[in-house]
Amino acid sequence: MSDATSATIYHNPRCSTSRKTLQLLRDHGVEPAIVKYLDTPPTRGELARLIERAGLTPRQAIRSKEAVYKELGLADADDEALLDAMAAHPILIERPLVVTDLGVRLARPIENVEEILPR
Repeated sequence: MSDATSATIYHNPRCSTSRKTLQLLRDHGVEPAIVKYLDTPPTRGELARLIERAGLTPRQAIRSKEAVYKELGLADADDEALLDAMAAHPILIERPLVVTDLGVRLARPIENVEEILPR
């Protein structure tokens, strides 16, 4: 990866997909900045921008199988309520999100990240 290109991964080390995505980046010669988003969550505004840049909706970027999703009754929530919930409960943020100079991708599937790596 050239010096002009940077990368960040919103990472949960306990998640196998997140660990595999980090390894994919490293296999491509990328040593990303690692944001352990459960410890240092993005602000609501940052999260909204990441989701939009990834071409997703908040509904596509939320972990609906988490207990807090059901506890908060988010099944019928609108985008604003979903963003509020993800900002307040970062465990709800689908992972991992990867940011490079070429864009943002949710690594589900992991191969999505290859779209934003330099050739």
